[in-house]
Amino acid sequence: MNVAIVGYGRMGKELEKVLKDKKIEVSAIIDKFADGVKFKELDKISLKNVDVAIDFSMPQSVIENIKIYAENNVSVVMGTTGWYNAIDEAKKIVGNRIGFIRSGNFSLGVNIFFRIIKESARIFNRFEEYDPMAYEIHHNQKQDSPSGTAKMIGKILLNEIGRKNKIVEDKLDRKINEKEIHFSSIRGGNIPGTHVVMFDSEADTIELRHTARNRHGLALGAVLACKWICGKKGFYSIDDMMNSII
Repeated sequence: MNVAIVGYGRMGKELEKVLKDKKIEVSAIIDKFADGVKFKELDKISLKNVDVAIDFSMPQSVIENIKIYAENNVSVVMGTTGWYNAIDEAKKIVGNRIGFIRSGNFSLGVNIFFRIIKESARIFNRFEEYDPMAYEIHHNQKQDSPSGTAKMIGKILLNEIGRKNKIVEDKLDRKINEKEIHFSSIRGGNIPGTHVVMFDSEADTIELRHTARNRHGLALGAVLACKWICGKKGFYSIDDMMNSII
């Protein structure tokens, strides 16, 4: 399997380390702005002999990148976030031409965390005394807010807690509606990522927390997804991969 890394920031560099540790060939590193990178453009030349591209680039580039991958028969692990309003367009481009797997967070720990949240929310759905809320913290270079992971957690909570029907991401200058869940975001420093879900009652608070120490878990999950998507056709999410493993 030959892999291309698209986007050579901090995540791209961590991916390179993990791929080399796993003895997987890095055929190309592609980044228009990074120093010391051979390929500046995503095209037929940079994607020559590539089986799968791991894309951690910019949200505004995602749709155009997918078109290029499809034209060159390169499957994709899409870790870029902030482009999900264009998912329908992406699905049309992918079709059955290439394999495509996306996630707001490829970390194995986070995806296990999602399963824990889902099961916990099912339980708390039966106890109206407990009110859910959540927050996330990321480094000051993160491009989107709330994070893709936060959006995935919010979706899980809404799916499992019947008395709630809306996630509120903005600052609240009012009393929160009883059917809303407040999910706040904090940006600053160098924090790789922390996500906290709380279920609070008059008597006590139950808290679920995932704290990333670094980007290694993200890279490991993306490389696992790379192996999983290679040879497949169609549009998949991280849930499809996790369901096949668990």
